Amino acid sequence: MEETQRPCKRVVDSQTEQTYLMRPNYLNCYGNLFGGQLMGWIDEIASIVAMRHCEADITTAAIDNLNFKEGATVNDVVVLRGKITYVGRTSMEVRVDTYVESRHGIRKVINRAYVVMVAVDEHHHPIPVPGLIVESENDRAEWEGGEKRYRLRKQRRKEGF
Repeated sequence: MEETQRPCKRVVDSQTEQTYLMRPNYLNCYGNLFGGQLMGWIDEIASIVAMRHCEADITTAAIDNLNFKEGATVNDVVVLRGKITYVGRTSMEVRVDTYVESRHGIRKVINRAYVVMVAVDEHHHPIPVPGLIVESENDRAEWEGGEKRYRLRKQRRKEGF
């Protein structure tokens, strides 16, 4: 049986950005952004990116990498930006960068995460996702990194991690 050609989408077609003003209820006892709050926002942004890409329901399969570089405090403006970096047959890798934005609009990275999302049907079974059109050198570098992370995730699953 011949497999039908999957449609393809560009990275910019699903790119998403969300901005938050740090309020006291987002902070931990040290006055910094609570890591669990940020993880929830990252999952939400990754979900939106993935749903825009596949035009279907999704589920979070893995948070591949989550690096806390710096914190955010009350009244900081925090920006999360997500984009597709790699797609498999049913899965999508989403990179989410988190920034603190100064009053002058200058952004400083405080976190980077790679989240794996899987498209699912109404019975929660994986379904194929559109391919990804790699348009720039940056997109190509992200794709190649995504391939490496995919192979590593596959190896870890094989080893029982």
